[in-house]
Amino acid sequence: MHSRIDRERKTVAAMIELYCRKHHAAGPLCPECSELVYYAGQRLMKCPFGEGKTTCAKCPVHCFKPAMREKIRAIMRYSGPRMLRYH
Repeated sequence: MHSRIDRERKTVAAMIELYCRKHHAAGPLCPECSELVYYAGQRLMKCPFGEGKTTCAKCPVHCFKPAMREKIRAIMRYSGPRMLRYH
């Protein structure tokens, strides 16, 4: 059985991979996107709400640094509508 945190971590990684493939590199993730995948995974693992967390958009605690939050917001804005087609 997969936990909510694991599922969200995989979803965020898939969104970042889709974004990177279309904007940065044809092969594996670029260094900037690899760093973001790692950072997002670490933030999810350290979530103070654990398995009872809401979605990050509705969360009262902002655990991402402002610069990283802007990056992930841009990635989600691009990848979200395209996830059904590509993933």
